[in-house]
Amino acid sequence: MRIGIDLGGTKIEAIAIEADGSVLRRIRVNTPAGDYQATLMTIHQLVRDLEAELGAQGSVGVATPGAISPSTGLLKNSNSTCLNGKPLDRDLADVLERPLRMANDADCFALSEAADGAARGAGTVFGVILGTGTGGGIVVQGQLLSGPNAIAGEWGHNPLPWPRDDERPGPTCYCGKQGCIETFLSGPGLALDHERQYAQELSARQIAERTTREDPQCLATLARYEDRLARALASVINILDPDVIVLGGGVSNIERLYQQVPTLWSAYVFSDDVKTRLVRARHGDSSGVRGAAWLWPA
Repeated sequence: MRIGIDLGGTKIEAIAIEADGSVLRRIRVNTPAGDYQATLMTIHQLVRDLEAELGAQGSVGVATPGAISPSTGLLKNSNSTCLNGKPLDRDLADVLERPLRMANDADCFALSEAADGAARGAGTVFGVILGTGTGGGIVVQGQLLSGPNAIAGEWGHNPLPWPRDDERPGPTCYCGKQGCIETFLSGPGLALDHERQYAQELSARQIAERTTREDPQCLATLARYEDRLARALASVINILDPDVIVLGGGVSNIERLYQQVPTLWSAYVFSDDVKTRLVRARHGDSSGVRGAAWLWPA
């Protein structure tokens, strides 16, 4: 039995799966806001509850915001700031009294979709989360790629490729730079672009809904978004040449992305033909927690 934990800013989800990926039990609770020790104990209780109910002990994998720094052994880059600077993997292993495996939530998303999701059987997979932020993960031949800096797949903090004049220098990112892909392609980035153009505050979901009613301003905003997504993914294809790109996160629910973006990225990919497939995540919001469980091999 594998147990996966998805440690989010507002909720912690735990799942137990069998060897074939079928779900035995799922539990979701609120994250103790800003309380590191309470977060550790909440995860401990979730694992205990799953194992008591199922009558078996399982391996434990954890999907986290941010990543463990190879230099310090402490968590970095988490938007749940109470986790930053803490030896989260070691503390959880002590609390659970067993070894565990930990990876960034976008990495776990990619691993889930490569293991038994929309990219199952693909050689190289790039998993993309288009949500509050813009994350990414890389899986090659079923193995998660981390890298010596634990940042493989962090495409959201590269500059938007082939920027137009009106896209320079770009919005300011929380990382301190301007023009990061995340500032354009996250859900808030899509909403901010619409507001800048039309002085109208709409969420990414509202913009998508209005495009189905042929709202001309929302259609124009989404067309800009699609071109930017095509450019950003083309730069990934030029470097990684993945078999499949899987989209997840709230913005990935916009159906027309899967038709429009592949027709646009050909102009930017350094090839006469682009065979990379763009697909929607099969497991949706459950991919992160499932990928955490898959951090342990069979």
